[in-house]
Amino acid sequence: MKYWLLLFIIPFLSASECGKKKAKADSLPACLQEMISKSTKEEPPTTPLRIDAYTYKDKTVYYVAADCCDFFNMVYDDSCNMICAPDGGITGKGDGQCADFFEEAKLIKTVWEKDKQ
Repeated sequence: MKYWLLLFIIPFLSASECGKKKAKADSLPACLQEMISKSTKEEPPTTPLRIDAYTYKDKTVYYVAADCCDFFNMVYDDSCNMICAPDGGITGKGDGQCADFFEEAKLIKTVWEKDKQ
């Protein structure tokens, strides 16, 4: 009897996990979803590692963490206008346009993460 119960429960548990990942992606503005989609088609792909939502200067902004090397980690508004790069690059100090980002910005949540392979 226990085995029959497990046969019915396991599919429901695994199906519920799929919906969670989709909900995370749906919470991104459409322009950021498009940015991720385009970056996976590049050769080699340059998909971001993670996208976090922050409140910065009374606005919701999105911190896009680069997946590799000496790239800037960019901050965008909800229309995909680049605001600044608070860190990354060769020096690790960003572009200098928002040196106060990590002191002033408040993390809301991680809204998207690259699948670990």
